[in-house]
Amino acid sequence: MTPRHHLDPATLVSHAAGALSPEMAAVADTHLEGCAHCRRQLAEAEHVGGALLLQQQPVAAEPVLAGRLRDDMLARLREPVPAPKPEPETAPARPPVDALPRPLQPYFGKTWKALRWRWMAPGVHMIRAARGSGDTLVLLKIAPGKSMPIHSHRGSELTQILKGAYDDELGHFGPGDMADLDSDVEHQPVTSPGVPCICVAALDGPLQFRGWLARKLQPLVGL
Repeated sequence: MTPRHHLDPATLVSHAAGALSPEMAAVADTHLEGCAHCRRQLAEAEHVGGALLLQQQPVAAEPVLAGRLRDDMLARLREPVPAPKPEPETAPARPPVDALPRPLQPYFGKTWKALRWRWMAPGVHMIRAARGSGDTLVLLKIAPGKSMPIHSHRGSELTQILKGAYDDELGHFGPGDMADLDSDVEHQPVTSPGVPCICVAALDGPLQFRGWLARKLQPLVGL
C-alpha cells in the first residue's frame, strides 16, 4: 500500500514544531505509520528546523525570525526528495490483523471488533472521540456508492482513509491516502463500490454545507 495523497508541507512543519492539536496529530501519525515519503519529509522538517534555530542571530526580531524560519522550512520541503535509502529489514513485529492504528487506540480502543458505531444517516455511521483539545476527531463508515453532501470547511481537516475508497474533485483516495484540506476546498466525496469507506478525520472547525437539508441536519450530526 503506497499512498498517493500526502500531508501538506505546512502540516508537516507544524507537526515537527509540535503545533498540531492532539487530534490532528493522531490522524497525521496514522498516515505517517504507513507513508515512508511523509516520514522522510517530517525528518527533513525537524532537521531543517533545528539547523535554522542554531543559525539564528540573537538580535533578530522574534516575529520576523519565526516567519523566515517557516518560509525556509517550507521551501526546503518543496525541493525534490532524494531517492529513499532501503529501510532496515529488521522491522518491528506487525500488530494483530484486527488492531486499529496505534495513534488512534487512545481515542477508539485497540481493535476493530470493539468499535461501537452510531447510526447518523442512511449508509453513514460514526464514532466521536471524547473531546480533548477542542478539535473534533471522528471515525466514519460510509456505505459503498454513496454521495456525501457538497461541503467546504471553515477550518482545517485531516482525513486518513483506513479501508475502502472514495472519489471527489481532488482525485481518488484509497487506503493509506491523506486528504489535507483547508477552507479553500469544496468537494463532494462519493464512496467506491464494493466495501464501506472507513476513515478517520480531525477538524478544527465545522463543515460548511451548500444544501439547505444538510445545513438543517448539521446540529444533529455535530460536524
